[in-house]
Amino acid sequence: MTTDILVLGAGMVGVSTALALRQRGHRVLLVDRKSPGRETSYGNAGMIQREAVMPYAFPRDWRALWRVALGQGNDVHYHLRAMPALLPRLARYWMNSAPKAYAPVAQAYSQLIAHCLSEHEAWIGAADAGDLVQRQGWLQGYRTPALFDAARAQAQAVAQAHGLSVDMLEGPALSAALPGLRGGLLAGAVHWKDPWSVSDPGELVERYAALFLRMGGQFKQGDASTLRQDGNGWSVQTADGRVEAQHAVLALGPWADAATRALGYRLPLFIKRGYHRHYAMDRPLRLPLLDTEQGVMLAPMKRGLRLTTGAEFAALDAPATPVQLAQAERSTRQLFELGAGVEPQPWLGARPCTVDMKPVIGAAPRHAGLWFNFGHAHQGFTLGPASGRLLAELIGGEAPYVDPAPFSPRRFDAA
Repeated sequence: MTTDILVLGAGMVGVSTALALRQRGHRVLLVDRKSPGRETSYGNAGMIQREAVMPYAFPRDWRALWRVALGQGNDVHYHLRAMPALLPRLARYWMNSAPKAYAPVAQAYSQLIAHCLSEHEAWIGAADAGDLVQRQGWLQGYRTPALFDAARAQAQAVAQAHGLSVDMLEGPALSAALPGLRGGLLAGAVHWKDPWSVSDPGELVERYAALFLRMGGQFKQGDASTLRQDGNGWSVQTADGRVEAQHAVLALGPWADAATRALGYRLPLFIKRGYHRHYAMDRPLRLPLLDTEQGVMLAPMKRGLRLTTGAEFAALDAPATPVQLAQAERSTRQLFELGAGVEPQPWLGARPCTVDMKPVIGAAPRHAGLWFNFGHAHQGFTLGPASGRLLAELIGGEAPYVDPAPFSPRRFDAA
């Protein structure tokens, strides 16, 4: 079998890339070992974060670093045995988080994320997925008044600089936004009003994939490790035999490091693992809430209240250590009446990250017809359609709607 383009990876980024390519008339085969939306895209907090114009920087305050090193707090956990391999990349992450280096990173990042809602909007409508989407924003909550005051000032500055809508909720307004909240535990919350939330992230990816199939695209189960350069093109083994194409796109999320290494690349990638579990709740939240100081996102979902944790630095295949989730459950029970866990075991996934906080989007430096679209860290769900469009434009030779240079894989060769 032959086609024009192979897209390897059926998460939000891969499916969105396949959609954008198919929209432009290319014959596209989407390949994954699992059904669309069953891996990383399944497990996130389900938010399309228009306000996330500033990527997560590495803490620069030595007190915050010391707190992490001592295992204090719940936003970061790490496996000691994983640190020797991770430290060189975390050091580069730390250096790129310095103010002078971070400024151009945030500038480029904000240009791409500015299109996240409009790009999702088109596919949500075409996929008849509006029932999954709420357009009321989310809350960034604080327990400590001084931290809330500092967040208020920063949020207002960011909102003004980027044309975002934000409110500050305290007292009765906060209680009205969060029915069931136990009084006095939250000093206040920043209400980011532009973002959208999704009640089942995996199902949204599934609906996008179903739209892709209705548009004439194809999906087959296969393993990205079987990707080979054949003559002037590429091939991959699927459940129905080997498929050849002129182009191949690696949209493999946390598995991109292994796939690119097999082809001779040494990109500075790493992962942040994370956990979630659903809980029954008699009075469901109206809006997602980040309990900032506890490092846990409370996201209302079809299956219940999804608690999602912060970052765990560990090997991709290391055994699960859901200590953050256990603490998240305890801290959430301080705020709300929380029922039993829905699943017997928590879900574990991994966020694909780069040392400069920007995704990798563009042509592979040393292989004709090979393209990269990965490394979106916390924002793969948000940026899938925006980065998918950008890559489709590059493959088709169109004028890109966003400057692609900051996201090019070649930036690491230059470094």
